[in-house]
Amino acid sequence: MTQASNEADKAAAWIRESIGRFVASDENRIEPGDADEPAWDEPLVGFSRGDDPLYQHFKDNIGPFFWTPAEIFGVTFPDVKVTPAELTVISWILPQTERTRNDNSREKTLPAERWARSRNFGENFNMRLRDHVAGVLREAGHEAVAPMRSPLWRRENSARYGFASSWSERHAAYAAGLGTFGLCDGLITPRGKAMRCGSIVARIALPATERPYDDHHAYCLFYYNGSCGKCIQRCPADAITREGGHDKEKCEHYVHGAASKSVQARFGFETDACGLCQTGVPCESRIPVPGRSG
Repeated sequence: MTQASNEADKAAAWIRESIGRFVASDENRIEPGDADEPAWDEPLVGFSRGDDPLYQHFKDNIGPFFWTPAEIFGVTFPDVKVTPAELTVISWILPQTERTRNDNSREKTLPAERWARSRNFGENFNMRLRDHVAGVLREAGHEAVAPMRSPLWRRENSARYGFASSWSERHAAYAAGLGTFGLCDGLITPRGKAMRCGSIVARIALPATERPYDDHHAYCLFYYNGSCGKCIQRCPADAITREGGHDKEKCEHYVHGAASKSVQARFGFETDACGLCQTGVPCESRIPVPGRSG
């Protein structure tokens, strides 16, 4: 092992430890002031290179507005001259807890309270986690940016896919070997599809995580052998079909309409939550395809 690779491995362990400690802290709670129940289980962490050809593929496929790692880094640090090869994208998965998954899997039309709280307060924690990781890196002398925290981040419209944005946490996680996409567009990870994810782009040398797949649908039973389609039955908005996959407009209309209004009325806070297609399905907490343990 060369000195450079040894240093990269040490840096990777340091990053994983920093993320793990923050997730294990009292910051990670299902609601403010709850001292007992975390919003998320232990995280998964992966890395992809800033010059990974996948990012240019994403841009070509999704739309010209989609950032490569070098683009979001460049607009954030215009005075720092780097090549894409000097950048790493740090990605993580925050798996839903068993209690949250069980609650939501019993629902038929609207999200369970725990799921809504993890979507609201849990995602607020995920925002703080993005800031924390970027801050830790900057303090150590590595310029870093969380694309989803950038004031330049925008929702966009893809000519091919409809609703899109400047950056996709799920696509970054896919590039980092953390999961593949299912029929409903959810990312199926070794801890399942019931999760949230985040990422940081930083000038730091880290070893890229191996991608144990070469097909973006590799972990989905529907695409594996046609034996599944449970997410179709679970969707209260009829937004998933065998022929068309995920209808983003139907999904968004339901989540921001009936589901959001219900959360406000029942639980007293505002958030856009549903997640029924992520629970009560074979890929809820694991990779269901035979021989794919992750």
